This record gives sequence, structure tokens and C-alpha cells, in this order.
Amino acid sequence: MYFEYGIEEIEYLKGRDGPLGAAIDRIGHIYRAVDSDFFSSVVHHIIAQQISTRAQATIWQRLVDRVGNVSADAICSLEQYDLQKLGMTFRKAEYIKDFAEKVKSKGFDIDALYSLPDAGVTKELSALKGIGVWTAEMIMTFCMQRPDVVSFGDLAIHRGMRMLYHHRNIDRKKFEKYARRYSPYGTVASLYLWAIAGGAISEMRDYAPKKPRKAKEK
Repeated sequence: MYFEYGIEEIEYLKGRDGPLGAAIDRIGHIYRAVDSDFFSSVVHHIIAQQISTRAQATIWQRLVDRVGNVSADAICSLEQYDLQKLGMTFRKAEYIKDFAEKVKSKGFDIDALYSLPDAGVTKELSALKGIGVWTAEMIMTFCMQRPDVVSFGDLAIHRGMRMLYHHRNIDRKKFEKYARRYSPYGTVASLYLWAIAGGAISEMRDYAPKKPRKAKEK
């Protein structure tokens, strides 16, 4: 399953932002996988924090091999040490166990999130151990498919904006200007900014100032 968008979103963004519209024409449709299962998506995002894509894929596959369907019941059936043995840190194992226990005991209502605005979802998710604003925004994007998510905390979004608009840096004022321009289809804009940051248009470069090299010790 991929993030769903079509002509309406594309034509709107192209009409609102010339540079982005040109990039959209160059890149074409983007197929980004999503996980519609909220519980497993949260677990997956906790695992993925601050590790490589390859490492998170390995740990995730080990978890799937161990429990099959990644559900609250399945996680609660494991000890925290069992999760650690799969390759994750003590803290991540603790966060995943805590989340599973809250869901199983009805202390966290997943279904109720779908009736909340983005700010409400972010607030509820950020109250969980191990979930910050950026992770909440990624869950809203790649699980809930919320249409207007542009993450200020995402370094690749900043890089994509610098490359697209030839900025040396993206401060809050610039970011909010572009996010307003993209709204209400900011998530689709994010997909293209991530693609740009990843090199989808080869001649685009990052205009961020290069960090000075440290002098070698003699």
C-alpha cells in the first residue's frame, strides 16, 4: 500500500509553487509505502529511531519472525529482555512494552486518534514514552495518511527546501511560509521534498554553508 494522492493534489501544488511544480513534473508520481496498522506502525517507528535503515529492517524482521502479527497482545507476551535480544536498546524495548501495555489495558485509545486534528494527534502521541513530535508526524504521514504534514524537525525536509529554493538555511519563518503555500496538501509536498533531498534531480545541490574543516594537529 502506498500513500494515496492524485491529480487534485498535484495540480494544486503546481498552481501554488512554481519551483515545486517543475520538480513534480521532473520526478513524476512517488510511491511511498505506508503501514495502515497503527500499533505496528508505532512500534516500527520506535525501532527505527536513530539507527540505519538496514539495522531497523533487520530488527523489525526479527520481531516479525518472533511474534508473527505485531500486536499489543503479542508484545505483552514477551519480556522486555526478549525484545532487547532482537537487537534494540533497553530504552526502546521499554517504550514498546509500555505502549503495548497501555493499548491492551485501554489506557491509550488508538481509534479515538482518528477523530482528532493533527495537533491533537501529536499531543496524544507525544505523551507516550519514546514518541516525540517528529515521530508523531511520521506516524501521521506513513500510517494515518494525514494530508497536510510538513515536519519542521525533519532534516531531509530542510535539505529539500534548501535545494529547491536555493536557500543557505531554512529558519522557522521560511519554513512556515512554504508550509502555508503547500496547505492543505503539505504531505504530498513533503514526499517531493524528500525525493529532492535524496537526489531525484541530479543537478540540484544543497546550498547549506559547508562546515569549516578542523586544522590537523601537528
